[in-house]
Amino acid sequence: MIIRKIILNNIRSYENQEVNFPEGSTLLSGDIGSGKTSILLGIEFALFGLQPGQRGTSLLRNGKNEGGVMIKFEIENNLIVVERTLKRGKTVSQDYCAITIDGQKRELSVTELKDKILEILSYPKEFSKKQNLLYKFTVYTPQEEMKQIIMEDPEVRLNTLRHVFGIDKYKKIIENASLFASKLREEKRMLEGVIENLEQDKSNLVSKEREVESDVESFAILEKELILKESERKLVQEEKESIEKKIEERNTLKQEVEKAKITVLHKNESLASNRKIVEQLGTQIEEFSKIEFDENEIPKLESLAESIQKEREKLGEENVQIASKISSLNIKIRDKENLKTKISGLELCPTCLQDVNYVHKSNIINSFDSDISETKKDLETLEFERKKVLDFLSEINEKLSSTEKKIQEQKILKLRTIEIEEKRKRLEDLTKSNESLKNDIILLDSHTKRLSDSIFALNKFENIFEENKMKLDKALNAERMVEIKVAELKREIELLSRQIEEMKERIQKVEEAKEKLGNIINLESWLSKNFIPLVSLVERNVMIKLKTEFSNLFSKWFSMLVPENFEARFDENFTPIIEFQDYEIDYSYLSGGERTAIALSYRLALTQVVNSLLGRIKTKDIVILDEPTDGFSDVQLDKIRDVLKQLNSRQLIIVSHEQKIEGFVENVIRFSKEHGTSRIVSESFV
Repeated sequence: MIIRKIILNNIRSYENQEVNFPEGSTLLSGDIGSGKTSILLGIEFALFGLQPGQRGTSLLRNGKNEGGVMIKFEIENNLIVVERTLKRGKTVSQDYCAITIDGQKRELSVTELKDKILEILSYPKEFSKKQNLLYKFTVYTPQEEMKQIIMEDPEVRLNTLRHVFGIDKYKKIIENASLFASKLREEKRMLEGVIENLEQDKSNLVSKEREVESDVESFAILEKELILKESERKLVQEEKESIEKKIEERNTLKQEVEKAKITVLHKNESLASNRKIVEQLGTQIEEFSKIEFDENEIPKLESLAESIQKEREKLGEENVQIASKISSLNIKIRDKENLKTKISGLELCPTCLQDVNYVHKSNIINSFDSDISETKKDLETLEFERKKVLDFLSEINEKLSSTEKKIQEQKILKLRTIEIEEKRKRLEDLTKSNESLKNDIILLDSHTKRLSDSIFALNKFENIFEENKMKLDKALNAERMVEIKVAELKREIELLSRQIEEMKERIQKVEEAKEKLGNIINLESWLSKNFIPLVSLVERNVMIKLKTEFSNLFSKWFSMLVPENFEARFDENFTPIIEFQDYEIDYSYLSGGERTAIALSYRLALTQVVNSLLGRIKTKDIVILDEPTDGFSDVQLDKIRDVLKQLNSRQLIIVSHEQKIEGFVENVIRFSKEHGTSRIVSESFV
């Protein structure tokens, strides 16, 4: 991996800055706080996004709502462009992500882009959901973070290095194998309890099988007895059914007698009712024959009513016209009165704005009084005419009402004439119906007598039926008792059979459990005695090899940075041990430059070990060092030149404010910060 360019837009102290990176060694130079480290943070954000616990506010420039980073880098001659943006809302969050490979651009989610970058860099998949430990310990680690891991608790540091080296899988295998062995021991104890009663279950199975054989023999005897009882009961039941038919026949005859009596009763009631109606119809026909009715009278009365109606409509129109005139005169009088009132109170003429003469105003008012008086006379005349019209209209209405009443009376008489004819016809029909009813009653009385004689002959079967019923109940009880015994014995056989099957299944499962127990004992013994010790041995050997390589590399780099009197090595927890003339020196008693030398040596040794161990990763060509000479003496600064040559990296990026380092590198990019904004002030490339 070789970084070619990064563009920062509203990131930390940068507004908009493009930084080009050549191959070889490049120094990012400038005073403390000039924005050098922000470039490195921008590279990390562009590649991996915000880290767990990292806030977007730590990257987005204060007072800006949007910002972003674009980075271009090469891997195996393929140009890759990554873009990420930040947006301020309630919080600052990642907004837009995209990657361009071979000119093809794809927009991805934050997680998808991180996974894609890890895939391009050939980082192991187990790093996809974790922090960028591999990148931090092989490419870019802030100097203070490396010092922190050296001061970390030994167990925490060892676990971190296990993960970085990719050998924490051994620990997981041992933990999982131990957990699995523990589960096997639990299952072993459970299975031992399961097979404890195996022999007793086999003995119980034999006893149950013998009990079933005895019950099957008894069941065959009871089945024969049940068949005999069923035959006896069927004979009695057939006799009972024959008697029931006779009794049903008698009951049917009784029902027919009751129906005949009810029918006779209804016919007698109908006959009496018809006789009353015949009397009423005769009386009504006789009364109507005395009334005189002239059918030609109705058209005459209707013609008279029509002429009266026309005369009433004419008077109504005349009344409306008079009322309209009266209303118009009243409006005219009211308008004159209002105008008169206005003029009487008028002081200035509205037209010429001159004072109004009293005599002129009086003449106008008198003229209005004369007009109002004439109008009131006309109004009195119209009121008199209207009263005459209303009186005559009232007489016309009374005459019309009287005529319409007579028309209605004549129409009622006409309807009654039609009704009397229908009543005469109904009277004839009722007379014929009464004769038919009398004949039906005589026939029904004769039929009822015959049915009563047949019922008397069938009454003797009532006593025979009661005797047969008692005999049948006795036969049913005897049959039911045998059925109960058969059912109980059958249930007992079924229950015993189910118990036997369940016992057989249980014994089979216990036998299988016994076999499984043997396998579990063998497996648990193999895990505890063979597999776990073997994995532990492999892990120990790998760790010893790594520690040896790591320790040698650490001693190599440390010896280049400190006087020859110092010796450096690792203990079993990868903790640096520094000795001076055979005396071990505690880390807290070392100078700042010596501590920096330890951290830098640790960092460079770790990078080489990881790159060697994980040969496929694509970040072996680049190393980024952040303030690697913090606290160094002039002698140590001179030695850093040899360290940089030994790195032999295609691209080395160093952040430092030490001007002396400018002579150790091929390229220099200088930064400054003015009024809170960082920028490049000069570039010097080979």
